[in-house]
Amino acid sequence: MTETPIAPPRVIVGVDDSDASRWALSWALGEARLRGMEVLLVHVAPVPPYAAAAGAPGHAAFAGLRDAGGELITRMLTEVREGGCDAARVSGMTLLGAPGDALVRLAREEDILVVGRSGRGLVSRMLRPSVHRHCAAYARSTLVCVSPPTIEALTVPGAPGERHARRRLWRRGPDSGGIPGLGA
Repeated sequence: MTETPIAPPRVIVGVDDSDASRWALSWALGEARLRGMEVLLVHVAPVPPYAAAAGAPGHAAFAGLRDAGGELITRMLTEVREGGCDAARVSGMTLLGAPGDALVRLAREEDILVVGRSGRGLVSRMLRPSVHRHCAAYARSTLVCVSPPTIEALTVPGAPGERHARRRLWRRGPDSGGIPGLGA
């Protein structure tokens, strides 16, 4: 009887072309460096309803979405490599589907899932569901939501009314009782 090797834990970061996503990637790279973990960049392109109704995965709309996601991942991997990160420890993948659901399914319990958190309004969230909220509700892994810092926080340290970059960490597991809270 042969044992299947257990894959080491990874830092999985959901990326798109937003500032929040770039901050999340930056945080993920730093955390992976500290813990000696591999980083997996994941872009999930939401499938438009008309394309899903068309059916076939080979449909032109699907190919275009996958190609655009591949270009984004390639561009971000290039930026990471130019920034001096260990290229062998960073990889990427692009998927089609609901972003929150795909990230939750991909992340295992021992992984760290990192997503950006932007300050979108109510109407925007109604049109496009919040990925970080979906992940907070359903992720089995440790979840880190990274918000971009405000301009004041970057330029004037200690300024009155300064809002620091918010980071939320949820730890799911036997020691947490499934209750969101600060985890290790």
